[in-house]
Amino acid sequence: MTAGLLPVSEALTRLLGRAKPVTEVENQPLRAAHGRVLADDLTARLTQPPFHSSAMDGYALRAEDAPAIGTELVVIGQAAAGHAFDGAVGPGEAVRIFTGAPVPEGADAVLIQEDAEPLDNNRIRTSFAVTKGRHIRPRGQDFTQGEAVLTEGTRLDYARLTVAAAMNHPDLPVYRRPRVAVLATGDELVPPGENPAAAQIIASNTFGIAALVEAAGGEVIDLGIVADRSALIEAAIGEAVNAKADVLVTLGGASVGDHDLVQASLKAMGMELDFWRIAMRPGKPLMVGSLGAMQVLGLPGNPVASLVCGTLFLEPLIARLAHRPVPSRAGQAITASALAANDHRQDYLRATLSRDHDGNLVAESFGKQDSSMMKIFAHADCLILRPPHALELPAGATCPILLLRPFGE
Repeated sequence: MTAGLLPVSEALTRLLGRAKPVTEVENQPLRAAHGRVLADDLTARLTQPPFHSSAMDGYALRAEDAPAIGTELVVIGQAAAGHAFDGAVGPGEAVRIFTGAPVPEGADAVLIQEDAEPLDNNRIRTSFAVTKGRHIRPRGQDFTQGEAVLTEGTRLDYARLTVAAAMNHPDLPVYRRPRVAVLATGDELVPPGENPAAAQIIASNTFGIAALVEAAGGEVIDLGIVADRSALIEAAIGEAVNAKADVLVTLGGASVGDHDLVQASLKAMGMELDFWRIAMRPGKPLMVGSLGAMQVLGLPGNPVASLVCGTLFLEPLIARLAHRPVPSRAGQAITASALAANDHRQDYLRATLSRDHDGNLVAESFGKQDSSMMKIFAHADCLILRPPHALELPAGATCPILLLRPFGE
């Protein structure tokens, strides 16, 4: 490995090794808790179902009264969801019942309506032999009061939010989202929608990185675009500190050229630099350090390099802080064409995916991999991983990939 360039695996290990999951807890209403992580066990506040209930539309009766087909019973009333029958079922009697209604006292089975022949004088004749407990949901079949249905560390998806609501919790204790301050720097940058001057370009990194942060479970603090002035950069860093950001992500300016002022500004404010310069392509100028309790991740200013580094380093960092499992994007595919031998840096080649006639994933690398080309990153399905010093790989060989999105999306 070239001196001064850290292997990707070592860089990721060091970055995640210093990551401490957020400990602060906040209560969030159900509608705002999707994707959040429970900070405590969630116990049921009631029993579900709270009573024996009918699983079908039909007739509640005593199983011993209808042991065989052809039994006749008198219908003495009705029970619907939210409206119980006020009385008890006696010998030779039945109650018209609907799904979700409480089973009347005395009844121990439900005859579905398709198996009951209506007769005159509020009577029915059975066309099915009834057994005890049939089509009845017993009280507590789902969960009971005091039962820990969801445990601490559970990520709340649509199914878990449903059961949390059923347990009668209007709000939930969840870990605070990691606060991630995003700072773009450069005299050449202007926001989307403006007319750039002759030497300027549109700032695009912030939007992709912010989306990545939010998808990983973080909360974005957008510090905007700051010109290449040390005082302005230090003021923006101060905003991140005052906002108690868990992570500061800088975009551009982390190298050591005359106009790369971010690293120098951070050091002037007390940042402890862990490492920078990674043996990877694109994305060599990656900076990792800490400023007090705030972690610092300096991403390259080049949009594609920034997004690749964000996928490899920022996404797992935010997931770790947010109590989520580190996402796994790793997979394998067959190369559609030969891949050249590699040098000392680990390459990440943008590629599309398809399936061959055997159902295998096939990765087709874009011919030109210039790191300034955002369009092909947007159309790429994966990154083909080429380890340092990898030999030429012929077409049809298996290669490791990192999925950028689920195949087919």
